[in-house]
Amino acid sequence: MENQDFLEKGYFYHIYNRGNNREDLFLENDNYFYFLNLVNKYLLPIAEIYSYCLLKNHFHILLKVRDDSDVPEEKLHLPFSNLFNAYAKSINKKYNRDGSLFKERYKRKRITDEQYLLNTIVYIHLNPIKHGFSEIFDDYPYSSFSSVISDKQTKLKREEVLELFNGKQNFIKTHFLKKNQDLSIDLD
Repeated sequence: MENQDFLEKGYFYHIYNRGNNREDLFLENDNYFYFLNLVNKYLLPIAEIYSYCLLKNHFHILLKVRDDSDVPEEKLHLPFSNLFNAYAKSINKKYNRDGSLFKERYKRKRITDEQYLLNTIVYIHLNPIKHGFSEIFDDYPYSSFSSVISDKQTKLKREEVLELFNGKQNFIKTHFLKKNQDLSIDLD
């Protein structure tokens, strides 16, 4: 649960950030998809994605840094930098803005406990409700929840996530049970 100043291979991390001065990061639907494409481009070579949620003014990604990544540990931060810089440059150009899009450096929390891992996955998926962006979480279009329960092809670690929850039905049930509870962690 500790905040790490560096990333290490083989560990889970909760990665998150918000817009500078609480500005919106995603201004239209295409922005969400572009960001996810950049995640695929920059992060999939070094990490496996377990869950994500993109909200208008912030995002959450749960990933595990690959043990077999060719990138040395001291340079694991570079794909994240490249992702955020590419996205910010695109938004600045498209919307004729300048300056920092993201608040400072992105936050990362190492997850070493399985219960904390499960809680983080649920927390990420329930984020649209927590922040009032939606009254539902299970059909929110910019979250990995639907992809996890779908049979469609995905780059997410679907099977691993479902295994953590002892199957699809328990995954769904856990989310609906936690929906009306205060999660024991506040990650924002």
